[in-house]
Amino acid sequence: MKFEIASSIFEKVPGFKLGILHYNKTTVSDSPQMLKGRLQLFQEQLFFELEERPLTDIKGLSEWRDSWRAFGADPNRHRPSAEALYRRVRSQNFLESHSSAVDLNNLFSLQYGIPAGIYDASELVGDIRVSVGHEADGYEGLNGRYNSLHKLIILHDQYSPFGSPYVDSVRTAITQDAAEIIQVLYVRPGMPSEEARKLTEACGKMYTSINGGEAAAYIIDKETPIMRLPVVSSNQLID
Repeated sequence: MKFEIASSIFEKVPGFKLGILHYNKTTVSDSPQMLKGRLQLFQEQLFFELEERPLTDIKGLSEWRDSWRAFGADPNRHRPSAEALYRRVRSQNFLESHSSAVDLNNLFSLQYGIPAGIYDASELVGDIRVSVGHEADGYEGLNGRYNSLHKLIILHDQYSPFGSPYVDSVRTAITQDAAEIIQVLYVRPGMPSEEARKLTEACGKMYTSINGGEAAAYIIDKETPIMRLPVVSSNQLID
């Protein structure tokens, strides 16, 4: 599977980069009590922190709002997913446990203040391209409605868009049947690539410590905009 960032993205946000994790032979299940407790405790601590700290002080949130504007989107109308999570916590509308994979994805997003997406590789078709959405781009999202992705960052396989730092699609959602998984960390554009690599590798280690399997970490950025992942579950588009 080829994973590629469109060159036009770097024209708007030169520091744009992604942390990519490829998990294989992993097992998704109900979250263990340790993970449930950690997610709940982190949200409670964050709630008290946000009583005295504005969201604009969170580097990841502010940098992604700036990126939204650079691509022509309105961050007040379509909030980056990490900001949406932070706003839920600030309102004490805490996230409930979903699964061992999704709970970790949400924890990473809250911990680092960045959008994060996690996808069932068996539902992907061919190569993946990261670009900015057009008027016709959209899908049924995990928020329960159809979402237009115009002027938003999208992940697009050879079938259709399936992911975004705004909201992900139903098509590639993680279930307990998923054994091969792609996770995308939308790291801060201002974060150096080596720091982004360490963050991505740390997330991979934590994921496999709970879900088992193997993790391979990659960074794609302006210097290395194309990466080949040894994904075995990806489907091929039939003409």
